[in-house]
Amino acid sequence: MNSKRDYYEILGARQDASAREIERLYKRHARMRHPDRGGAEDDMKALNEAYSVLHDANARRAYDDSRRKPRDVQRAVQSKPAAPEVGFYGQLLSALLAISLGLMLLLLVRFNGLWFLWPMSILALGVIVFGIMLLHSAMQNARRLLPATHPVRRFTAIQEIAFWIVVIGGGVGLYLLMASV
Repeated sequence: MNSKRDYYEILGARQDASAREIERLYKRHARMRHPDRGGAEDDMKALNEAYSVLHDANARRAYDDSRRKPRDVQRAVQSKPAAPEVGFYGQLLSALLAISLGLMLLLLVRFNGLWFLWPMSILALGVIVFGIMLLHSAMQNARRLLPATHPVRRFTAIQEIAFWIVVIGGGVGLYLLMASV
């Protein structure tokens, strides 16, 4: 008997399940998990072990008692995050790189007459939109870093409107540049 395994979970039974219900659940799971029917041998062994403990009243009582005992307190594993947060400047740099790469691809397709590479234009627009979303996120994080009493934090609606006006204006300017040349 292994008190670390949850035999009730293996069988899919409640802790107050009757012996008849445990037998019914065992038979149902055995039909699905049997190795002759494509089940894994380890799953069937675990199912048999759970059934042998929960079906026998004395073994079940001993198993339930062993589960109720307080477990030894283990020390918590302390670890550092895998990578530090990039912060505002990292987000800003990522956004500017994505936007500049997208613009470079878009202008390359347009001004070199490579119209057969029009799918690259769609990719370039997607990279530009991704860069704009990164830039928006950097703006929100910069606002969040300011103290709560800072006046800039009070005018978020105006900042959002100004940001999107600049983005839409830049898009219109880019369209006019590409259409005129």
